[in-house]
Amino acid sequence: MRVELRQIDTDRLLDALEVDEIGDVPHPGRWLESSGRSFLVLQRRHCYQLRNGKYQLASVALQVKPQRQPGDARWWHNQWVIGDPSCRYNARTPLLRCAVLPDGPCELCAHYRQRDRPPDHPP
Repeated sequence: MRVELRQIDTDRLLDALEVDEIGDVPHPGRWLESSGRSFLVLQRRHCYQLRNGKYQLASVALQVKPQRQPGDARWWHNQWVIGDPSCRYNARTPLLRCAVLPDGPCELCAHYRQRDRPPDHPP
């Protein structure tokens, strides 16, 4: 199956890959390495073709942002987050660390506050 990597703001084709199964295609919020470059997947679109009276999945277009995975990115509640998710100001996304010190690192932030109670699942 063909997977296209497209620039998020221009829809320009950056690269194309072949994968064996749909499960091998990354979901939004994951990083992907291709041709020595790193991308953050922001959106995923499925493209179908009509064949023999049925629609079949022909390709997947990933809207990506060229970005290296930050060193302080961690897997938390089935998603990537940047920084320390135990801080009440952490955005808990792969896009933004926090509102107080977005460029980080969390260890240097004087505004760190432990969450009152860790959530059972992300907000």
